[in-house]
Amino acid sequence: MATYRERLSPPARIYLYLVLLIPASILVFAPINMLAGIVCAIVLYGGSVLVLFVLSPVVTVGDGMLVAGRARIPLSFVGEPEAMTGGDATMARGQRLDARAWLCIRGWIQPVVRVSIHDPEDPVPYWLISSRNPKELVAALQKADHELA
Repeated sequence: MATYRERLSPPARIYLYLVLLIPASILVFAPINMLAGIVCAIVLYGGSVLVLFVLSPVVTVGDGMLVAGRARIPLSFVGEPEAMTGGDATMARGQRLDARAWLCIRGWIQPVVRVSIHDPEDPVPYWLISSRNPKELVAALQKADHELA
């Protein structure tokens, strides 16, 4: 059972921006057939919203695993997590980023959590994970670590 779960979906403003697909599609198809333009606009908008939602990665902590998007690692290999916001988060995603790090970051989510990895078989030094609730993710990882000990 997951003790922490978060979907890194886009904010509402992204879905509002996609509304611009509707008049654009109608404008393209109106000279051919207005009904085709309206149907195409609805299908294109609905499909875009569905794709954005379905392809949003999910971060979970539970059942002895940390899962971030497609990647998963046993909690026994996870080190101390560190929540970063503001300038620290910007630096962690930019100038202080290790090229070997595994990233599950989204541009629309500013805070990140850096999780060190202690797997001798894995060349990745740490994971950098976007989170709207970085303190809760850190708390869930620390709680899971105490349960393993």
